[in-house]
Amino acid sequence: MKHWNISVRGKVQGVYFRLTTKAVADQLGVKGFVSNLPDGSVYIEAEGDDFALASLLEFCEEGPERAEVAEVSATDGEWKGFRNFEVLKKVSH
Repeated sequence: MKHWNISVRGKVQGVYFRLTTKAVADQLGVKGFVSNLPDGSVYIEAEGDDFALASLLEFCEEGPERAEVAEVSATDGEWKGFRNFEVLKKVSH
């Protein structure tokens, strides 16, 4: 199991990116959270197995129908043991 910090840039706010990410994460069994950042990007912390995280990252590269994803980056992070996947309003990390 791994922890990834994922940043998604482009037209990714106001297009149901967070809700769609939650649906995909729940389907894959990924735990963590997704939130909008003040700079217009979306930030995700995700925990799961290699396949689940790779599948989530693949979704992030496309996003929901109205999104225009310009850049996705993922880095390994510290395991936090999330119990579910949540949509957060806004966080500053």
